[in-house]
Amino acid sequence: MVRDAALAVSGLLSRTVGGPSVKPPQPESVSKEGFANTWEISTGADRYRRGLYTFIQRTSPFAQFVTFDLPDTSRSCSRRERSNTPIQALQLLNDPVFMEAARGLAVRVLREKRGTAGERLDHAFLLVLGRPPTPAESWRLLSYLQDQSAVPAAESASWVKLCSVLLNLDEFVNRE
Repeated sequence: MVRDAALAVSGLLSRTVGGPSVKPPQPESVSKEGFANTWEISTGADRYRRGLYTFIQRTSPFAQFVTFDLPDTSRSCSRRERSNTPIQALQLLNDPVFMEAARGLAVRVLREKRGTAGERLDHAFLLVLGRPPTPAESWRLLSYLQDQSAVPAAESASWVKLCSVLLNLDEFVNRE
């Protein structure tokens, strides 16, 4: 659900219903753990299909699902376990799909909201969290953005970093 939510706010989520399973990017070493496994990464819109359509291979399941508490696929699951580990945070910061989602969100914010950095930040917050930033959040993130944007060509890269921060907020990852 976290991956699907990140893809949705970035505008990358493919809403195609039905069809064959897909294989999002994952480290090559994961699929090699199982006997004679191959993991050919899906391309195009299939790369961004909902997690529901992700191929499950029992001998080496999709690593992101395991990191986020995939239940044992050989048994019924009446209650999901929940954990909070540093590996989850590292995955949200470094996984190729989450980086692409941050990039997509940055492009979406820059395209949809012309104006000041503050107005764009408000728009990004509304897209990701459904609320405007508090004055403290706004001050802190605009300061961060200004520090990162010292070189004019780096503006879009700075927005990608800022969007990655938003997609990694506890408030986004744990909707309660």
